[in-house]
Amino acid sequence: MTAEACAAKIAPDPVEARRFADRSEGLMAASTTTTLHAWATPAFVDGSPVDHTWVTTFDNRKFNYPDVEAVVSAKKYYWFCWGAYHPSGGIPGNSTGALASRKGKLPLATCLVVANADARQAPGARGTIFIYGVDGVCHQLANQVLYATGGGRSAPLTVSGARGYLASTFIYGTYGLQRSAWAASIARCSAAARKMPRAGGTGMPKQSEPDDFETNARRVLADEPQLLARLLSLRGEVQSFAAHRIPSSAPPPAEMLNSRNQHLLDEAARLLGKEKFEKVFGFPADQRINLVDPSVSGDK
Repeated sequence: MTAEACAAKIAPDPVEARRFADRSEGLMAASTTTTLHAWATPAFVDGSPVDHTWVTTFDNRKFNYPDVEAVVSAKKYYWFCWGAYHPSGGIPGNSTGALASRKGKLPLATCLVVANADARQAPGARGTIFIYGVDGVCHQLANQVLYATGGGRSAPLTVSGARGYLASTFIYGTYGLQRSAWAASIARCSAAARKMPRAGGTGMPKQSEPDDFETNARRVLADEPQLLARLLSLRGEVQSFAAHRIPSSAPPPAEMLNSRNQHLLDEAARLLGKEKFEKVFGFPADQRINLVDPSVSGDK
């Protein structure tokens, strides 16, 4: 079964999903450029060493909307990114949870990932992270929205400041494991965005895709090219393994995915040793982390 078919199989009532998607379709602003803001809050529960991330077109430090209905009424945009609605952010060392902000192409962002819709109810709000925890997690989906901030020589913003990000991108990459679907989505949405009137011309040059994990690994292991090569080779093997579908009509449970992910991180720790692992990944090798939220994956 394909990822798309599996996602459709677990999707709820299509009428309800369409209702959520329609929220965004009727809100396209006259301006095609807006500022996109990336946010973070501890995932699952307070004290989690991993952050949940999401994206908005408003600064929630100034405009604190209580729910997505208020966002829609204000003609703003909120991307849930496989999570619940959060009026504001905040993580250790960053009381507001603000990760980054930059001007972006609104038509491209809303085409790549439907806004103002919960991914658990609206398939369009999943981008190409069709199955949560399998194709990627919130970090990859937030990055898909932020792809709209790139252009020319400027690489798109990412949520690289979120805790657990280097672990998630080691396994799932910057934009998730559905690479062919993601490339097709970019092509489709870029073509659609080019048809929108834009100030300063109509071109939308192809942009490079950032790889924050590799960039950091190259910095840390600059004096150890052989170890770097082995780590990047392991990462390729890890992603190939993670992309392999488990034969089932339902998504794997979060416990299984978290256990698998931890095993893959342990392999990197064995290769790097404790000191280098912490420098590459940003947390101690003996710290257990869960990248997949059971409440989002549908586990009871």
